[in-house]
Amino acid sequence: MQTTFSEDQLKDPGTSRANEILRACVHCGFCTATCPTYQVLGDELDSPRGRIYLIKDMLENERTPDAKTVKHIDRCLSCLACMTTCPSGVHYMHLVDHARDYIEQRYKRPLTDRALRWVLAHILPYPMRFRVALLGAKIGRPFARLMPDARLRAMLEMAPKVIPPVSRNDDPQTFAPQAPRKMRVALMTGCAQKALNTDINDATIRLLTRLGAEVVVAEGAGCCGALTHHMGKTAQSHATAAKNIRAWAHEMDTSGLDAIVINTSGCGTTVKDYGHMFRNEPLAADAARVAGIARDVSEVLMELTESGDAEKPWQADPAWADVKKTPRAPDGMIVAYHAACSLQHGQQIKTHPKTLLKKAGFTIVEPADSHLCCGSAGTYNLMQPEISAQLKERKVKTLEARNPDVIAAGNIGCMMQIGSASSVPIVHSVELLDWAWGGPKPPALDADLAQRDPIPKLR
Repeated sequence: MQTTFSEDQLKDPGTSRANEILRACVHCGFCTATCPTYQVLGDELDSPRGRIYLIKDMLENERTPDAKTVKHIDRCLSCLACMTTCPSGVHYMHLVDHARDYIEQRYKRPLTDRALRWVLAHILPYPMRFRVALLGAKIGRPFARLMPDARLRAMLEMAPKVIPPVSRNDDPQTFAPQAPRKMRVALMTGCAQKALNTDINDATIRLLTRLGAEVVVAEGAGCCGALTHHMGKTAQSHATAAKNIRAWAHEMDTSGLDAIVINTSGCGTTVKDYGHMFRNEPLAADAARVAGIARDVSEVLMELTESGDAEKPWQADPAWADVKKTPRAPDGMIVAYHAACSLQHGQQIKTHPKTLLKKAGFTIVEPADSHLCCGSAGTYNLMQPEISAQLKERKVKTLEARNPDVIAAGNIGCMMQIGSASSVPIVHSVELLDWAWGGPKPPALDADLAQRDPIPKLR
C-alpha cells in the first residue's frame, strides 16, 4: 500500500511503525474471510482491510477522528484472526493499537461513553474494586432489563452467580517444587481473574510444582495493562505494565527466572509485546527481557513433560515417587476445546493445550469455525454487547453441537462469555490437567458448590 507521510510525521515512532505496517498491506482482502465482525455485519469498513483504509486516511491527514471512523475502529475485537490469515505479514495489532491511542487523545466521546470507559478502566484492573463492583452487579442483576443502555445491562448480567473467596495463593510468595527442581518461574496472577475465578491460579500452582517447577508470585506484579491498552489509554496501561516489568526484572536479577507463566492468554499476548510497547522508554531493556521469557502456561507444561522419556518423563526418576506418575483423565470424558483468539492468533499457539489434554487421557473435539472469536475480547462484550451476543450465540452453538461433557479454554474472558450462555460446564485447560495429575476435581464440574472449602488449598 502506498503511503504519503511526511518526514516530520515519520519522526513520531507510532506513525513510523504505522507506516511500515500500512506499506506491507497489498489490499488482497484475505482478512475479510476470517474477520468476525465482517462475518456478522457484512460491511467492508468493519473488516481489517476497511479499517486499514480508515486508519491510513486519519493518520496521513492528521485529522481529528470523526464518529464514523471511531465507530468502525471500536467495533474491532482485536481478535487478530486477520494476522493469522494475512499472507503479507501485516501487523494489524500494532496498527489498531496506535489508532486507538490516536483516537483517545483527539476524539471527544459522548458523555455516556466517557463515563463507561472510565468505570471499566478504573475497576476491572483492580481485583478488590472489581469484587465490590461484582457484588453490586449481583444485587442489581434482577433489574437488568430495566436498564435503558444495553451496555449497562451487559455489565449487570456479567456478574457470576458465585463470587469466589479471595485465594491467599495469589499473595506474593514462593511455592517449592514437589519433585526435583527443573525450573524457577514467576506466575502472573492477573487482575480480573483473581476476582472471577481463583481456581485457575490454584490449579496452575499445584500442577507446576508437581511437575518440578518452583513458582514465585512476585511482589508488585499485577494487571498486565491489556484492558486499558486496548482502550487507547496508553499512559494508564504503561503504568501498570511497568510495575510488572520492575517486579519480574528484580526476580530475574536476584534469584533468577526461567519463565514468566501466564494462564490468561489475553494477558500473555500483551506481556509478550512489552518489548514493542516500551521500545522508546527508559524501561526498554527490561521490558524486552521480560517479554523474552513470557510463556503461556501450555508452553511451560509442554517443556516440563517433554524432557526425558517422551511419553512418561516423570517415571524415570525415583525422586518422583510421591508424585502421581501417570496422568489419568476420567474414562470417556469428552472435552470441547475452545481456542482463545489471543492464544491461537495473538501468540500462534494452536496445538499445545490439545496435545497436553490428549496426553492426559481426555478425548478432544473442536467446534466448527474454531478460528472465529466468541465475542468476549476483553471489555468488548461490555462496550459492544449486540455484536458480542451474536458471536457468543454462534460459538456456543458450535461447541454444544459436539456434545461434550465439558468445555475447556485458556482465557478467563472466553470462559465467562461462553459460560454465560452454555449449559455445558466450562473450565480452564489447566484445571483438567491438574485433575488428571492428581489434583482435585474442578469445582465447576461439581454440582454441589455449597460444599466447597472457603479457603483454597494447594494439594
